[in-house]
Amino acid sequence: YQAKMDFALKLGYAGDQIQAVLNKLGADALINDILAELVRLGNKSESEGQSTASSTTSALVPRGPCPKEIASPELSLEDEVVDNSDNLRPVVIDGSNVAMSHGNKEGFSCRGIQLAVDWFLEKGHKDITVFVPAWRKEQSRPDAPITDQEILRKLEKEKILVFTPSRRVQGRRVVCYDDRFIVKLAFDSDGIIVSNDNYRDLQNEKPEWKKFIEERLLMYSFVNDKFMPPDDPLGRHGPSLENFLRKRPVIPEHKKQPCPYGKKCTYGHKCKYYHPERANQPQRSVADELRISAKL
Repeated sequence: YQAKMDFALKLGYAGDQIQAVLNKLGADALINDILAELVRLGNKSESEGQSTASSTTSALVPRGPCPKEIASPELSLEDEVVDNSDNLRPVVIDGSNVAMSHGNKEGFSCRGIQLAVDWFLEKGHKDITVFVPAWRKEQSRPDAPITDQEILRKLEKEKILVFTPSRRVQGRRVVCYDDRFIVKLAFDSDGIIVSNDNYRDLQNEKPEWKKFIEERLLMYSFVNDKFMPPDDPLGRHGPSLENFLRKRPVIPEHKKQPCPYGKKCTYGHKCKYYHPERANQPQRSVADELRISAKL
């Protein structure tokens, strides 16, 4: 009896099942008959379990997931915040830089300023400031042509454009440095600067301004009359334009395919795939890392 009991236990059957079979067939029953009965009991219990599970599931009321459960947290947050102007950063536009760029550096095109302002208004920005030197209100001269000058007056009435002070002393024009107005207002309001100027002289004045200009400068291009800022203002590994313009990012950054090689990838910054482990690290190749460590 004990030998048959041990044999069935080694095969994985439960002790109570084996005892029930031995009590039914007797201790003198053959091993094959005992195994056959154990198999039959096992199949019977499985079928009963399946029928119980099916009856339980049929009693449940089927319910589809609601849209908010399907959406990821980032997407649901985006739906709530994307149109909220309070989440958009203030915009400070370097009017002279934008106007000269639109005029191909041959003239001061006020229409370029209007195009830039309209682009940000369409994005939902309400806090927009354009700085232009006050002497640009003077009559256009052949050596410094100004086109569509009435746009400056219109934007000033809308409280979007601000003229930086200038005056004449003994026939000589004294002009305040408008770049300092631009950087100071953007820094104080925690906004962004729209310009193709790097403000290197102002970067050397204050270390906090240097860091701010590096992280908050939005460059742009004009394609005929279309104002076009880049989709990656801080480079391919930086935030997207949508998140760059916001105080709190609401759109998932990395939609690129992750690198199939993972941490073993040797392409460094040249790799076209996304590396989550390199998010806050310099994007150098393994060869460059080895050279630097060898120097150290």
